[in-house]
Amino acid sequence: MTLGYELITTDGAARRGRLTTAHGSIETPAFMPVGTAATVKCMMPESVKATGAEILLGNTYHLMLRPGAERVEKLGGLHKFMNWDGPILTDSGGFQVMSLSKLRKITEQGVTFQSHVDGSSHELTPESSIKIQHQLDSNITMCFDECTPYPVEKKEAAESMRLSMRWAQRSRDAFVDRDGYGLFGIVQGSVFEDLRHESIEALTKIGFDGYAVGGLAVGEGQEMMFSTLDFTTPSMVADKPRYLMGVGKPDDLVGAVERGIDMFDCVLPTRCGRTGQAFTRRGTVNIRNARHMDDPRPLDPGCSCPCCSSYSRAYLHHLFRTGEVLGLMLLTWHNLSYFQEVMAGLRGAIETGTLSAHAAAFRAGQAEGDIERL
Repeated sequence: MTLGYELITTDGAARRGRLTTAHGSIETPAFMPVGTAATVKCMMPESVKATGAEILLGNTYHLMLRPGAERVEKLGGLHKFMNWDGPILTDSGGFQVMSLSKLRKITEQGVTFQSHVDGSSHELTPESSIKIQHQLDSNITMCFDECTPYPVEKKEAAESMRLSMRWAQRSRDAFVDRDGYGLFGIVQGSVFEDLRHESIEALTKIGFDGYAVGGLAVGEGQEMMFSTLDFTTPSMVADKPRYLMGVGKPDDLVGAVERGIDMFDCVLPTRCGRTGQAFTRRGTVNIRNARHMDDPRPLDPGCSCPCCSSYSRAYLHHLFRTGEVLGLMLLTWHNLSYFQEVMAGLRGAIETGTLSAHAAAFRAGQAEGDIERL
């Protein structure tokens, strides 16, 4: 495996690094916008790049159902298909199989399930998931795993984790090594320290280009997520990137970076952008609220994105109240820009050894709440 990773500097447990792929490099800590079905909803790829994003996430489950991995491969791969020339990470499809599919059945071989789209029957195994991700031309392939639910009994969590570790070995065996491409293993074990350590040991023995923390942000709450990271990340391989899957809100990102995480993905900035929720330096803003109806001020005065530099709160409020698509686009653009700004601030703070003060200032700003209404 030949995915490059350079650990540039650290500040406490936090890390500043650089991940190199066949389609470019990624400065870490990094946030990956989610492009589930080969598109970041409400955004053109050029617009996503303008926010500062360097890598996108695609979804194996959705793309294997529509338009099909073979079709994407024939059309030149996911980069060409969706007009994104930067790096792409694809998840394995395991989480979506568990959360979206009907009549799924898990065996040692893999998972059989019915499509949420048309009810058709499919099977995903470690081998087929890796093959699909290869056909998509994903720069970072994820092992096929079972996402352990929460809450869960320890016995069930152990069985689930050990199944995922056996699948991890099969995923590694199926992966085709090539320059600028890599495979990440996924640490499971729910909130149990000994199970997390057992999982890390198993994955480290197999050997991967990076290591993800899975099975969090599934209902356990921020405090338990952070406490799990506190005993998980210190045992993870130090010279490989660490990816916390499906996280999160801005304060989740800051806290996880403080605990040694390098990469994130989450649907929140795009999903919230489509429902009128904006993330700002002073916390969240619901642009649908009537208080914004006559407000000529920008959403976030310190933000230079097109939404904040050219449009008023009153106009954004109008767009959402009238159901205009432009509102969804502008708020999504802002949210993605803000998440990238958060990550850039963290990278700079780690480089200068000022992360503690930077994080404190971030939290103080979030606690202020939105600006006073006019």
